[in-house]
Amino acid sequence: MRVLVIEDDTTLGHALQEFLGNQGYAVDWLKEGDRVEGAVAGQTYDLLLLDLNLPGMGGLEVLQRLRGNGYQGQVLILTARDGLDDRVAGLDAGADDYVTKPFELVELAARVRALARRNHGQAQTVLECGPLTFDTVGRQIRVAGKRLSLSVRELSVLEMLMARSGRVVTKQQIVNSLSAWDADFSENAVEVYIYRLRKRLDGTGASIQTVRGFGYLLDVERAD
Repeated sequence: MRVLVIEDDTTLGHALQEFLGNQGYAVDWLKEGDRVEGAVAGQTYDLLLLDLNLPGMGGLEVLQRLRGNGYQGQVLILTARDGLDDRVAGLDAGADDYVTKPFELVELAARVRALARRNHGQAQTVLECGPLTFDTVGRQIRVAGKRLSLSVRELSVLEMLMARSGRVVTKQQIVNSLSAWDADFSENAVEVYIYRLRKRLDGTGASIQTVRGFGYLLDVERAD
C-alpha cells in the first residue's frame, strides 16, 4: 500500500515515514499543503495522512479540493485540533478517520490497517488462501497454524498476492505499492522477493506462478 504523509513538523514527519516504512508500506512525505494536489495527480495513493495546520494551504482546504476533484483514496486526519467542531468539519469534508495529537504509533498503525482493509473491501482481519492465513492486525502469515518467518518486504508482496488471489498482479503494481520516492526499488527487486517467497512456500500447498508477459498469480491447493 502506498501512503502520502502531509505533515510540516520535521520530527513527526520523519518518524511517520520511518515507522510506516518499517510496517511494509511505501511512504512519501510532503510538508506543504499546496503540493498535495500535484502529488496525487502524478501518483496513486491508497491513503493520505493529513495534518490540518499546514503552510501554504490548510489541510481542510486540501481535503475539500481533493474530494471535489474526485479523489477516492482513504484520508486519515492527524491534528492537534481536538474540538468537536473540528472533528465534525474534518469528517464532513471527506476524511475517513480523525486522530488527534499526541497519539501512539501502534494505534495509528492499527487504524491504517483498518483503512487498508476497507479500501480493499476486506471486512475481516484474517485473509485465508488455501493453506495460508494472514493476520492483518498482527502482521503474521501462518501455514497450517505454523508461523512463516518473512521479511517486511516479503510479507508485503505475499499480502498483495493473497489480497488479489485468483488475479494476476503485475511487477509494476508491486513496485508502485512498495516503493517510495526516495527508495531504491525496481522490477528486478520484485523478482528477488518472488524467488525468496517461492523457496519459503515450497511444500506448503501454495505457490507463485508466473503469467508470462503479465505478472504473478498465487496458486493454492484447496480442500475438496
